[in-house]
Amino acid sequence: MPVDPKKVLRLNLPQWQGGDHPDYRIGARVLAAIAPKALGPEETVAVAATASDQRHVEQGIVSRQPLLDNLAAARSAIARHNPEAIVTLGGDCLVSLAPIAYLSERYGDDLAVLWVDAHPDVMTAKEFRNAHAHVLGMLMGIGDADFVAAVSKPVKGAKVLYVGLTETTPYETDFIPAHGMTRLSPEDLAGSAEPVLAWLRASGAKKVAVHFDLDVLDPTLYDFLLSQDPTAGPDAFAGVAKGRMRFEDVAKILGVVDAVADIVGLTIAEYMPWNAIWLSKSLQTLPLLGKR
Repeated sequence: MPVDPKKVLRLNLPQWQGGDHPDYRIGARVLAAIAPKALGPEETVAVAATASDQRHVEQGIVSRQPLLDNLAAARSAIARHNPEAIVTLGGDCLVSLAPIAYLSERYGDDLAVLWVDAHPDVMTAKEFRNAHAHVLGMLMGIGDADFVAAVSKPVKGAKVLYVGLTETTPYETDFIPAHGMTRLSPEDLAGSAEPVLAWLRASGAKKVAVHFDLDVLDPTLYDFLLSQDPTAGPDAFAGVAKGRMRFEDVAKILGVVDAVADIVGLTIAEYMPWNAIWLSKSLQTLPLLGKR
């Protein structure tokens, strides 16, 4: 049954602490402003602006307590509406934790998760201190106990499909098959949605939650990605996997999926509009706008 647009919650979550990059906050605010108008309820989670004393490392995670505070606020926002579906506009990738945890509890094993991302996001604090790389593991019940506690119905690995995944670390490479997950690279897709549809049919799921990290896109074609930071040094992103997909290919895949299943979750994450970010910071230098 198609989702009633009036029962779709728009969750604006300008969280930056999961990626330890304050500019994610600006990107999320711009994304919320340019996205199509919400037809259902809308909630914007208040996320603190950057401050040096908010970036402590606790239990191996940067800004752990602020992130837990954001998680609690997002869960409360969702609970106020009991939505059928959620569109989440972030922010770093950890913004998917609260909405997909809610959808997993609501739809159970009838929910499949399409993780459209150049990275697997299954690390823990042992492997990486920025929690945006932990989020899918947390949704599967793996990772920091306080974050995992928000997931009452962990997502099974067999219900997760990576779309557009590129190179992975040895830890990630071993993790994926060990947990029954399936991965499709841009080359596996070759411009066709059929591999995704075949997997979805085999899963038996009729509901789908989509996590769309914009870094799955080809950085040679798009300038709004983290790796395109104009202030970064030439080797700042050396060794970091980069996307190789086009936006229209992702949109085509999601459109085909939407025709055969109910998409009940869509997260857009890690938007970095560098010109807008520069202007936002520059405006702070002007009288009446800047800090006094």
